[in-house]
Amino acid sequence: MNHIKVIQAALAAEDLDAVLLTGQANRFYAAGFFTPGGDAACLVPRKGPAYFFTDARYTEAAGRCLENAELRETKTGRGLTVQLHDLVFLKSIRRLGFEDAEMSVREHGRFQKAMAQWKFPCEMVPASDLVTKLRHSKDAGELAAMEAAQGIAERALEEILKEIRPGVTEKEIAARLQYLMLRHGASDMSFDPIVVSGPNGSLPHGVPSEKEIRAGEFVTMDFGCVYQGYCSDMTRTVAVGSATEEMRRVYETVLAAQKAGIASARAGVTGKAVDAAAREVIREAGYGEYFTHSFGHSLGVEIHEAPNASPTNESPLPAGAVISAEPGIYIPGKLGVRIENVIQITPEGSRSLTKAPRELLIL
Repeated sequence: MNHIKVIQAALAAEDLDAVLLTGQANRFYAAGFFTPGGDAACLVPRKGPAYFFTDARYTEAAGRCLENAELRETKTGRGLTVQLHDLVFLKSIRRLGFEDAEMSVREHGRFQKAMAQWKFPCEMVPASDLVTKLRHSKDAGELAAMEAAQGIAERALEEILKEIRPGVTEKEIAARLQYLMLRHGASDMSFDPIVVSGPNGSLPHGVPSEKEIRAGEFVTMDFGCVYQGYCSDMTRTVAVGSATEEMRRVYETVLAAQKAGIASARAGVTGKAVDAAAREVIREAGYGEYFTHSFGHSLGVEIHEAPNASPTNESPLPAGAVISAEPGIYIPGKLGVRIENVIQITPEGSRSLTKAPRELLIL
C-alpha cells in the first residue's frame, strides 16, 4: 500500500517538480515501507518512479515491498545529498518541496549549502502541508488496516476484562494489554497504554502505576495498536465490584456527550461544531469545568493527525477523515471517565470503526 501516484497528482497544483519526504510518517505514507527516525528518505517527482533512500540495514526488507519506487542504498561517498544531486539534474528538478515541519535547521542548512554549489539552480520550497492534507481522508486500503488494528485492540479488551479484579495493579493491566495486542497480530503500540484507577482517573494521560485496583473504583484504559502501519485507538472505563450513584451519573453524562458529538459529525461540519455538541451535554449536566480536552483527533499513520474535532478547528471535516470520539469528565483527586470510539466521517454522517459495547460495565 503506497500513495506515490496520489502525491504525484498533487505536485502540479503546488507548482513543484518533486517533493523530498524525510519525516517518518509521510515517507511511509508515500512508499509503504517503515523505517525508524531519520534512517530513510523518499523523493517523489512529478513523473516516473519515486526514489527511496536507505542504508544497508533496510535495503533487503525495502526491496521486498516497494512498488512504484526505485530503491537507492546510501553509503559512504554516496549519501543522500550526493544521490539527490544526480537526480535533481536527471529529472530537471528546479522547485523541490521539503518537509519544513520535520526537517531540522541543520539538515536544511546542509541541503541549501550543497545546492548552492551545484551548477544548476534548485529551490527548496516548504511543502509539509502537501502530504499532510492528502492524509486527511483515508482510502479503502487505509480503512481496512485501521479496522483490523481496531479489531486487535478489541480482542485484547475482551480478554483483559477477565483479569481486572481488586489487587491487580495498573501496571499489570497495561503490560497485559500490550502483550495481548502483540499476540493477536499488532506490530507495535499506537502509544503507551494509559491505565488509571480510582482517584488516578482524574489524570487524562496518567501513567500506569503500582497502585492496586480496589472494589468500588473506576478503571480507565486508553490503548491502541499498529497494524500494517496504521493505528487504532480506544478508551473504555469500567467499574470494579460496584458503582455509586455519582459514578453512574458521570458515566452516563460522558456517554450521552459522546453520542451527541457523533450524531453531529458529518462531512462539511466543522470540528468546532462537533466538539460543541458534546461539550454542551457535559456543561448542562454541571460538569463543564471537568471536560478539559477536545472531543477528538484524527488518526492514521500517526496516532494524532489532522483534522481535529476541537474548539479551535473552524474548518469543515472532509469525507473519509477518521477521528476519535472521546469526551471525558475528570474530577481531581476523585474519579475520571472517558469513553472513546473511532469514527469515519461520511457525507451522510459517520461510521464507527469501534464495535465494543459502550454501556457501563461492572466487573
